Amino acid sequence: MEAFALTDVGKCRDMNQDAVYAQCTPIGNLKNLFVVADGMGGHQAGDYASSYAISRLQELICKEQDRTASELFERAFQIVNYEVFEKGYSKIEFYGMGTTLVACTLDENRVLTVANVGDSRLYVYNKEKGLRQITRDHSYVEELVRKGQLTRDSELYQQSKNIITRAIGASEEVKTDIFQLELEPKDQILLCSDGLTNMVPDYLISLLLAIPDSAQDKVKQLIWEANHAGGSDNISAVLIRLEPENGLEHEAAEAVPDDISEEETRGL
Repeated sequence: MEAFALTDVGKCRDMNQDAVYAQCTPIGNLKNLFVVADGMGGHQAGDYASSYAISRLQELICKEQDRTASELFERAFQIVNYEVFEKGYSKIEFYGMGTTLVACTLDENRVLTVANVGDSRLYVYNKEKGLRQITRDHSYVEELVRKGQLTRDSELYQQSKNIITRAIGASEEVKTDIFQLELEPKDQILLCSDGLTNMVPDYLISLLLAIPDSAQDKVKQLIWEANHAGGSDNISAVLIRLEPENGLEHEAAEAVPDDISEEETRGL
């Protein structure tokens, strides 16, 4: 397995409120863990919410030894949600903060378990089946699209696509979407914030993932494309390859301090 994670402030924001995490080695009862969070809230609230959510998720997973991946994600997301919600009322500068949260883990049988709240996404790609979005966006416009009441090329979709209907910390309880699917050896898994998907269309993501490069090179190219298209938001991506290109593995870039250049794998 090869994985790489990177987050970038983009071209239009003063602060990066995204956070990412990637670990290819066991953590608690899981064989690995990959996460993207896109924070929201004024001042430093969104930055705190996304970093806290990932850090706390790690802690909760480390303590678990018995639950299945689905059970673990369900419980951990509920705890993280409640704690972020509570912290939103602890200080005036945290009021109204929240974050998206998408996480996944892959077991020894290539069964992928995914948990999601918000509009950050997880895709699976291979050359035969193309790019498949596994998660469902919890956003106003995507709910209308699923109901057949709106098309993605409409003006309303473009104007309202940042309105999300579900987030970590928005209320005392949250419904977490859980997905499970069996992967093929050539599959690639992409987790990303909407700062990537709003700037880079699916066809270009597919083209970049099809190139025989390392996970690191592909992630950096995806973020470059998002910035080249305008970089209107923070941009984050985690890419996992089940079979590294040419048999070369790059270590997963885990969360590191904020002073790292290029803001690689920012988070706690």
